[in-house]
Amino acid sequence: MKKNFLKFIIILVGVITAYFYFFKDKFSEYNLEKSISACVVAQKRTSETFDLEKSKKYCEEEVRKQKEDY
Repeated sequence: MKKNFLKFIIILVGVITAYFYFFKDKFSEYNLEKSISACVVAQKRTSETFDLEKSKKYCEEEVRKQKEDY
């Protein structure tokens, strides 16, 4: 019984480690893209002269800078 419990714990720790190792980058990039999109929408609503490329570049810089500071 003790061997089975130990095997279960080892497998569980392995699965959790693999989950964070493989999926962390995928979800991080998704969240980054959503933040940039939200920033672009806010820029569009508040700007009188809206340029998509400039807004996207500005938002990418700001979001990445905030990510580094965090």
